[in-house]
Amino acid sequence: METYVFTPKGVCSRKMTFEIDGDTIQSLSVEGGCNGNLKGIGALVKGRKIQEVIDALDGIQCGFKNTSCPDQIAQALKAYNK
Repeated sequence: METYVFTPKGVCSRKMTFEIDGDTIQSLSVEGGCNGNLKGIGALVKGRKIQEVIDALDGIQCGFKNTSCPDQIAQALKAYNK
């Protein structure tokens, strides 16, 4: 299992920490942002394949921003997959 830490850009959250085993997300914790919503997203991505989460969350916007916390999760996983 590997720990991957990502610093999101353009959103309220400050730090995203993933535990990844192979191509499967074991856990996600987020500092900052909308606590309840991000805990919910963390529960939903647990046990899912990285590409499945990228496909589901990539491109989601928050209000007038070009990104969102879910989109930043997708961007983090894209960066991890390189």
